[in-house]
Amino acid sequence: MATDIKDTIHAVDAAALMGLLPARPRLLALGEPTHGEDTLLELRNELFRQLVEQEGYRTIALETDCLRGLVVDDHVTSGTGTLDEVMEHGFSHGWGVSAANRELVRWMRAYNEGRPAAERLRFAGFDGPLEITGAESPRQALAALHGYLAARVDADLLPCTADTLDELLDTDDRWTEPAAMMDPARSVGRSDEAGRLRLLADDLVALLDEQRPHLTTVSSPDEWDRACLYGRTALGLLRYHHWTADTSPARLARLVAVRDQMMSRNLLALADRGPTFVYAHNAHLQREKSSMRMGGRPLEWWSAGALVDAELDEEYAFVAMALGTIRHQGVDTPPPDTLEGLLYALSEERCVVEARRLAAVLGDGRPAPRVSPWFGYAPLDPAHLAAGDGLVFVRDVPRR
Repeated sequence: MATDIKDTIHAVDAAALMGLLPARPRLLALGEPTHGEDTLLELRNELFRQLVEQEGYRTIALETDCLRGLVVDDHVTSGTGTLDEVMEHGFSHGWGVSAANRELVRWMRAYNEGRPAAERLRFAGFDGPLEITGAESPRQALAALHGYLAARVDADLLPCTADTLDELLDTDDRWTEPAAMMDPARSVGRSDEAGRLRLLADDLVALLDEQRPHLTTVSSPDEWDRACLYGRTALGLLRYHHWTADTSPARLARLVAVRDQMMSRNLLALADRGPTFVYAHNAHLQREKSSMRMGGRPLEWWSAGALVDAELDEEYAFVAMALGTIRHQGVDTPPPDTLEGLLYALSEERCVVEARRLAAVLGDGRPAPRVSPWFGYAPLDPAHLAAGDGLVFVRDVPRR
């Protein structure tokens, strides 16, 4: 069997990834099982460069705040801001400190220098303005959407004034109260003001849709795309805050589902713009239901990848990533009866695996699930192997 398994293993490069697929997908997603390891991000960078040069991909989308990502996109496309400023303000989750993320932004800016707009690389965050501890105020998205519409349509068509939005929003710290994540009573999400804002946001997005023939005539494509992003984000944030204030047993499941739904809408919008390389956690990109424990409860929800796959079908491709060791986090050599252990014994430092073919070789002898000793690493569920389009295996992840 070892020889048959070795036949499913290839060197890692963009050509090997594309060789797994029947055609170039509009969204090519590469997942990771843990965050914050520059070894994995450097591999991501290398694959993106190859996809740009060999396959015509022009956009990379990362699991970071979609509004902050506009800061990065402005920099790589037009040089707005310094690299230090962009790394400080353009990434959420603290990922602006990553050397690999910094190198990605620097390379994209250098690639775009002197190129016509149609050939420039684009950067996108596709996560909502969310952190584990809570969500941002919807002020930025609502104000930007209202400002876009106010500048382009008759004032009588607007459902409210900017001052009304400001009055209902009040101070941002009401929305970003950290204690609200564990205590629904501390959330503003079901206040009378939040309810009115949800209705106004819905009316603003409806007006955006109703006026599309006019708005796309008087706006650049980027202006239109950003207005739609502001609308999706405003509605998503208000929905997220609404469920933060919920007291039912469904509360946490609804929160994680709302987040991935926001991600999926952003990814579909990027797919409409052109072929995009997506990088995020496996749990956000897989086709199966995702699961985790939070607040002592088991949670299940449909991932962004599952939602996107339901719309794009073969134009969405998902390649998972699995790891051998992360010794500095206590993740040592995988047991030989696990999928990671099997690949650890047979593979080079990193490789691309034909996932479905490997699943067929293993047949009923499915490997045992690996148990992670560290909460920050989620081993690949061997039951999901055949549902992916491929697998990237990295044998060892050293400390950086």
